[in-house]
Amino acid sequence: QGFDLFYGYNCQRQAHTYFPVHLWKNDERVFLNNDTVAPGTKLKPGADPMNEESYSDFWLNDYSPDLMFGEIQDFVGKNSDNPFFLYWATTIPHAAIQAPPEWVNYYVGKFGDEDPYTGDKGYFPNRYPHAAYAGMISYLDNQVGLLIQQLKELGIYENTVIFFTSDNGPTYNGGTDSEWFNSAGEFREGYGLTKGFVHEGGIRVPMIASWPGIIPPGSESDHISAFWDVLPTLCDIAGTNTPEGLDGISFLPTLIGETSQNPHEYLYWEFPESGGQQAVRMGNWKAIRRNIHKGNMTIELYDLSTDPLEENNVAEQNPAIVEDISEIMKREHTTAEIPAFRFTSLGDGPRDN
Repeated sequence: QGFDLFYGYNCQRQAHTYFPVHLWKNDERVFLNNDTVAPGTKLKPGADPMNEESYSDFWLNDYSPDLMFGEIQDFVGKNSDNPFFLYWATTIPHAAIQAPPEWVNYYVGKFGDEDPYTGDKGYFPNRYPHAAYAGMISYLDNQVGLLIQQLKELGIYENTVIFFTSDNGPTYNGGTDSEWFNSAGEFREGYGLTKGFVHEGGIRVPMIASWPGIIPPGSESDHISAFWDVLPTLCDIAGTNTPEGLDGISFLPTLIGETSQNPHEYLYWEFPESGGQQAVRMGNWKAIRRNIHKGNMTIELYDLSTDPLEENNVAEQNPAIVEDISEIMKREHTTAEIPAFRFTSLGDGPRDN
């Protein structure tokens, strides 16, 4: 898929544990020293949920984030004399909650007496879910620091651009307890409002950018962009032409503090799960359409400048805006090749259930 080297997961089932049976290095299956423990496995019958030993089955031998980070450092070391692009799709802190013991132990007791997570919301049980989740994040933070340290030691940090961001908002399963951690920040949380849904808590995420000597330290921007803007931005940075037919707009002017940034007229999302959803961000307006699979579609309209929590639906008061955004949704939607992703009520044809 355009990469010279791939190392990681290539199986959705394996990807939901940090102790997979195998990973892939390009087209080679790399078997690991781990037993198969299926996601959703509970504690053994009669096991004491308050006893740490009851959870020993869920910490095995080869921890995939360690292995993948080792490959990252090896790749950077071998390519430090040449320009390179590294896409580090870390799975941390995605469920399951599995962090190295030294990171978990650092946080045990810092959040008071913890109730164990016994696996009722999927993935694997954990004696200290809050401490382990915090430990996963600190483990990742440490890895980022080690990578930056390596770049500095190789003498290439000053000429390296780093983007750090997330592909979605916080989740609600696997014992992660995003509401307790206030993971969505200023936005609403809970099922139906975060990951897997097109509310702000599900699709609006921060991005940190580092480019020594180019991006002013501590600078901030409220420029509205999306992941499809990253490729045009990287092309601009590399001084090469952006491929034709892309929806993205380079945000390089924003990164370097120029005022010539081209804005998006609107941004469009769709998601086939949870009844089928569409969303459009147009200026301060945000529209959401639900229940697409059932055919009884409704459109909600929010003014994010005054209602960032999306609590006050003003669709009835703004029919012209709703009509304009409905046309955008119609124009931007294309029939998915995979039947399960289709919207039958929009004329896509049958979908798998």
